[in-house]
Amino acid sequence: MGHLPPKTIAETLRGIQTNDLVLPAIQREYVWKPSQVVRLFDSVLRGYPIGSFLAWRIEPETVEKFKFYGFLKDYSQFDNRHNPDLDLPGRRFTAVLDGQQRLTSLNIGLRGSYAVREKYARHNTARGYPTRRLYLNILGEAAANDAGLRYDFRLLTDEQVRDSADDAAHHWFPVSKVFDAANAMQPMRDLAEIGLGNHTFAIDVLGELYHAVHAKESLHMYEETDQDVERVLDIFIRVNSGGTVLSYSDLLLSIATAQWKDRDARSAIHGLVDALNATGSGFSFSQDVVLKAGLMLAGINDIAFKVKNFTADNMAELDRQWDDIGNSLKTAVGLLSDFGLSDATLSAKSVVIPVAYYLHTRGLDDTYRTAVAHAADRAVLRSWVLRSLIVRGIWGSGLDTLLRDIRTVLNEHGDSGFPATELERTMALRGKSLAVTDELIDDVLDLSYGGTRTFAVLAMLFDHVDTRNQFHVDHVFPRALLDSKPLKGQGLTRDVIDDLNERRDRFANLQLLSGPENIDKSATAPDEWAARAYPTSELMSNYKTLNELTELPHDASEFPSFFEARRAALAERIRRKLSSGSQPQPATELVEEYDGTELDAALEE
Repeated sequence: MGHLPPKTIAETLRGIQTNDLVLPAIQREYVWKPSQVVRLFDSVLRGYPIGSFLAWRIEPETVEKFKFYGFLKDYSQFDNRHNPDLDLPGRRFTAVLDGQQRLTSLNIGLRGSYAVREKYARHNTARGYPTRRLYLNILGEAAANDAGLRYDFRLLTDEQVRDSADDAAHHWFPVSKVFDAANAMQPMRDLAEIGLGNHTFAIDVLGELYHAVHAKESLHMYEETDQDVERVLDIFIRVNSGGTVLSYSDLLLSIATAQWKDRDARSAIHGLVDALNATGSGFSFSQDVVLKAGLMLAGINDIAFKVKNFTADNMAELDRQWDDIGNSLKTAVGLLSDFGLSDATLSAKSVVIPVAYYLHTRGLDDTYRTAVAHAADRAVLRSWVLRSLIVRGIWGSGLDTLLRDIRTVLNEHGDSGFPATELERTMALRGKSLAVTDELIDDVLDLSYGGTRTFAVLAMLFDHVDTRNQFHVDHVFPRALLDSKPLKGQGLTRDVIDDLNERRDRFANLQLLSGPENIDKSATAPDEWAARAYPTSELMSNYKTLNELTELPHDASEFPSFFEARRAALAERIRRKLSSGSQPQPATELVEEYDGTELDAALEE
């Protein structure tokens, strides 16, 4: 291993442009946040060292043994997170083993763009991920900040730049212009064109940035020339991991990519993650969950993310079964969506692993989701899944041990149906009991609107709801009628208003309503809306019974007594439903609930 002559940032990025500098398939993807990009450029402009780099010199005979990718230039969290494939036969080039995040950030900041989801934006629309480019405020240094930044670099959208055009304290200069400048005078001419040719700070800061990018040989790289893939893999693991920095799922992906023979592991795994997350209203399963599921479904004995488990034989088995594993995971996630779950309501992603394993071992395909013949089995599976999400701590610590125990039970008892009773017995021995306790009931009753477990609990308790359709978590007594402003107008004291507001979003004031019903109900008093929606005594009685409703309140003065009465009724329902949750519903009810109709839209996020 030798130390190469230092290079400038511009020279290094030109190597990325020409694919003389690439990424080996063992590298993880780009993960830096905008704050890290800004901090890196602040260090560059201040002349601080940004660390050394480690590379692997690739000879033509090695190219065919490995796979390589290009650096990202225009990163988008929505639709451009994966590095581009490269075909580089018969060439010599250099692959970066350590420093990808820094080099990609330099490439994005000086040549490209960065798109990340805006707060509260929807996950599945491109509009929620506006394109940003790196700018530098050339009128002054950054305001005092906790990050210790001196210079005011920001990733901004075109709209943000336009909106600040009249801001006397800021002028946003695109950093890419510094990289594109043919010489040191070009940024000065750019300043003159915008009327800042005599602005001392602007002249100095752009001059310093040009020097840092084009003139200062600040990037120091060590180069490994040995063509032994195993040696390079060991170097990569040691440099990038140290046991903690590189996640073990990254290691697995790296090794799988290096060892799979029949497919590109990186593309296969990332493609499956993307497909799972596009199901229904959307999920956010990680690479970790998918790879853990892969180990379990492939029958690998030890599913822990430890290097010793990532042998060539294990990876070959994972490769051989990958298509079937992927299909089982897709069906499992489809079932979770059918159960009304989505990213907003799935509180533990790991629950998908035993569901997929059960489907995989029984050879069940996507028809399992709707076939009447499987209706009773689906009901038992649905009950077990939802109850495991309701009880805290089931999918937390000790996950690998729990999954191995679940696998054993499914292997021994899962031939003819989902063995919920046997699973619960085994889980209880591991301290993962689904038993109903007073503490669990109190915990459930303390759930609130918007909580990740709230939908699962409501769906479990009120299983008349067909969660394949679009259902909303709704306030029985509308929030709008319990807002502080109208309550003050009714002459209520501050203490009374606070008490009403505290109860407003609690579990006892929540129910599941279909989307159209929820829209129709809006801010109407509960008794008035129910009288309109269920005009006969029989319909009204059925609505109240199904939703565990007592006498419906008309105004805020009746809300506290309604809340306490329903809370007590729900406590009994929780004890009753969760205690017998593993029992299937009568077949007649199930045939009516699962009638094989086409899947409707799942719960909105």
